[in-house]
Amino acid sequence: MVKTVIGVDLGGTAIKIGKFDQEGNCLESLSLPTPQPATPKEVALTIHQGICQVNLDKSCQAIGVGVPGPTDAQGRIAKIAINLAGWRDIPLADWLEESTGMPTILANDANCAGLGEAWLGAGKRFQNLILLTLGTGVGGAIILDGNLFVGSKGTAAELGLITLNFDGPLCNSGNQGSLEQYASLQAIRRMTGKEPKQLAELAEKGDQGALQFWQGYGCLLGAGIASLLYVLTPEAVIIGGGISASAKFFFPSLLTEIERRVLPSSREGLEVLTAELGNRAGMVGAAKLAWQLIDLPRK
Repeated sequence: MVKTVIGVDLGGTAIKIGKFDQEGNCLESLSLPTPQPATPKEVALTIHQGICQVNLDKSCQAIGVGVPGPTDAQGRIAKIAINLAGWRDIPLADWLEESTGMPTILANDANCAGLGEAWLGAGKRFQNLILLTLGTGVGGAIILDGNLFVGSKGTAAELGLITLNFDGPLCNSGNQGSLEQYASLQAIRRMTGKEPKQLAELAEKGDQGALQFWQGYGCLLGAGIASLLYVLTPEAVIIGGGISASAKFFFPSLLTEIERRVLPSSREGLEVLTAELGNRAGMVGAAKLAWQLIDLPRK
């Protein structure tokens, strides 16, 4: 029997569950509605039920779960799950181990997406990379020497919360002028009154206002990335999330801004790419975490 693991991507509206082999092939998957309200016990029960459905052959060895918020450094506790009711210091890994009998590890969903892209997506050629997810907020992940970097407390790589403007708009984190306040879906709505998809459609038609917006957006994002490059000097920066669908409109100014702001010695050979796995990235990365947890030979 082929040994497999489970990758779970826990979202506010859906829970995606997949069974993966060591090469990253998804052998079976399903998507279940997230219980409403999404209380911890109900969510844990739903995940358990989904795992049972995809593990009928009992081949699964471990479980990885991406959660929408920070975890502890050991990947045991969901400290806060953003947009889920009543989630604070939830021992989700313990609960799933008790109900399934399989070792379990948790990670922030953006970290899982970064690990997924590093394993099977746009980052698979690199050992050191940054992922930025541009969506409702701005998430991030850091891969160093092929490993996910989470810091001593498990909460590193909140890349969207770095300061871009000392006196900018207030952020839910308590910061002001964070990158998220200029690069997220909510920021675009605030700045333009339009959705990114609308702005992309207008830009496609040659609308000058939309084209100028995307040019400015690329400059702001490039300025934020410049700070990250000086700290981490990665081989690649991967841009994911829904807004990345408009990359062709903002990549030229983003790249120009990076070249203007960053010394050549800190960006030598740098590649800036769009993510490849789409909304599968979190589930794939969670599966990679599970393989790492049991330390089986892997590619």
